[in-house]
Amino acid sequence: MNERITGAEALIKSLIAEGVNLVFGYPGGAIIPVYDKLYDYTDQLKHILVRHEQGATHAAQGYARVTGRPGVVIVTSGPAATNVITGLSDALMDSTPLVVITGQVASSFLGSDAFQETDVVGITQPITKWAYQIRRAEDIPWAVARAFYIANTGRPGPVVLDIAKDA
Repeated sequence: MNERITGAEALIKSLIAEGVNLVFGYPGGAIIPVYDKLYDYTDQLKHILVRHEQGATHAAQGYARVTGRPGVVIVTSGPAATNVITGLSDALMDSTPLVVITGQVASSFLGSDAFQETDVVGITQPITKWAYQIRRAEDIPWAVARAFYIANTGRPGPVVLDIAKDA
């Protein structure tokens, strides 16, 4: 029998499957389901709460440089997502592997100029190796695996996964 889990749990389990044990981030509305699920995995996945999303990217860069593993960032939608731009650009220039996960409005609101809807993929494509928007929960494990593969393969660098709230 297939186990049914939420997209938030799929994300957490996918990160753990990639060997992630530490994430940097700042919670907010669109990503709250992920933060709620983090409580169930505190024995496997530690979260470092930062004071600003840009600080999360720079902390994750430091982690990546020291460990040789991709740094992981989790932030919410809108201005929070745009606050990671400097860190993404820096990571691309310095060949630092990052996986940045941003929350996004629900998929039914995409393209409607909804509150805190930002074209994260469009903004980040020029400064990442890959930027992808997830609109369905069942796509999360594939997208996370691909993100880590891309961040680590060839010249290392940053990737972005923008996850719709209903995914």
